[in-house]
Amino acid sequence: MLDVGTKAPDFSLPDQNRNPVSLGDLKGSKALVVFIPFPFTGTCEGELCMIRDNIGRLEELDAKVVVISCDTLPANRKWAEENGFGFPILSDFWPHGDVTRSFAAFNENVGAANRVTYVLDAEGVIHTAVATDSLGVAREFELYTEALASLDR
Repeated sequence: MLDVGTKAPDFSLPDQNRNPVSLGDLKGSKALVVFIPFPFTGTCEGELCMIRDNIGRLEELDAKVVVISCDTLPANRKWAEENGFGFPILSDFWPHGDVTRSFAAFNENVGAANRVTYVLDAEGVIHTAVATDSLGVAREFELYTEALASLDR
């Protein structure tokens, strides 16, 4: 994982609606950059449904959310539509995983992202990294809100 206190790598990727989203779009607000291994899987879906269902809490903490998957844009779009995800699901499909690699989140063994979330401050500096040791283990949502709230102290 990238070190806390370092600036997040710059990126620009298309969201599920083909709109470009960049690190610059997150500046001025706190942000969660959420890497997921695979859409349409129980653990990833559960994590993002938790974010969807608690988006108001994140907005109260002045946080934006972007999700990055190494899957295709059409798969991300279908998954977002089926689950009502109103936040950007970015496709890092081609060149495959380049942005995910720049965040030290790419899993070479499976060709997808590890389960890593970077909590960024309003300047795009990494404040906290939330990760699990296994692709099958979900991150705890409360760790996001705790990290975001600690930025105000």
